[in-house]
Amino acid sequence: MAMISPSMLSADFGNIQRDTEMLNKSQCDWIHLDVMDGVFVPNLTFGFPMMEAIARHARKPLDVHLMIVQPEKFIERLSDVGAYVVSVHYEACPHLHRVLQAIRAKGMKAGVVLNPHTPVSVLEDIIQDCDLVMLMSVNPGYGGQAFIPHTLEKIKRLVELRERTGSRCLIEVDGGVNRSTGKKLMEAGADVLVAGTAVFGAADPVEEISILKQL
Repeated sequence: MAMISPSMLSADFGNIQRDTEMLNKSQCDWIHLDVMDGVFVPNLTFGFPMMEAIARHARKPLDVHLMIVQPEKFIERLSDVGAYVVSVHYEACPHLHRVLQAIRAKGMKAGVVLNPHTPVSVLEDIIQDCDLVMLMSVNPGYGGQAFIPHTLEKIKRLVELRERTGSRCLIEVDGGVNRSTGKKLMEAGADVLVAGTAVFGAADPVEEISILKQL
């Protein structure tokens, strides 16, 4: 059964309490927060005031995806907000091991994110320090993009690497996830699906989450 982490990037920011409480009532496992700085990716989303507002109402673990440079500067504050998982981009962290250790030292799960062009092989010497690996199945920066099919092969290579190294990391996929792509991702070996438009654009988001859970 899939773990589902709906992305608040697709929520109604004018009704953030309503949408957060809707997710609380759903079968989703986590609540996904996309943080973008306009530097690492060409877009801005929300910062700590919005995260704190969501955290006040959330009854599900917060799955924070940092699409920012120098993510290490915000680890302590993310801990204060109550983040459960904090994922940072391989491409943004020249001292990745240090950043992952700092996240774990604050009692949070540590994740690494790979952009579509970054091969799974770069994780060879770090995967055992990861609680989660997230593969981007679109180019990061905007919601609603088309799914990149090559991600399916990438998941299979990541599954092989995980088995070979004895890692226990979860495999999360973010971008273009819906009923069709989600089924293929789960068959390839994904554990967690991030769904934004598919959930919040549905006539009944709670029902859509239930359907995605059964993939």
